[in-house]
Amino acid sequence: QVQLVESGGGLVQPGGSLRLSCTTSGNLFAVVSMGWYRQAPGKQREMVATITAGHSTNYADSVKGRFTISRDIAQTMVYLQMNSLKPEDTAVYLCNVRGYLDPAQTFSDFWGRGTQVTVSS
Repeated sequence: QVQLVESGGGLVQPGGSLRLSCTTSGNLFAVVSMGWYRQAPGKQREMVATITAGHSTNYADSVKGRFTISRDIAQTMVYLQMNSLKPEDTAVYLCNVRGYLDPAQTFSDFWGRGTQVTVSS
């Protein structure tokens, strides 16, 4: 199976920066996309940023211009650089990989357990 482990979360003051990392392990036949989602208390999980195997990126409107997603060539690591953080960015950030375990199957979504990001003075 595929395992994802996030790191880099923490407490930061408004206007500060954090860099999240996600390490993946396991055997995927092919990766469709990698991404970051977040979930704040009492709210639904929302997409923050995604990057496809072809390097196309997509961002939530609320983070455009502040967050940058990137990945390594081997598609085993995905990063989220977060700048100009706001209190409303406070949430658990979860790493996602969408891919194929087997070329004969449909794709699956794999999730990490998340890392807490708290933006507060």
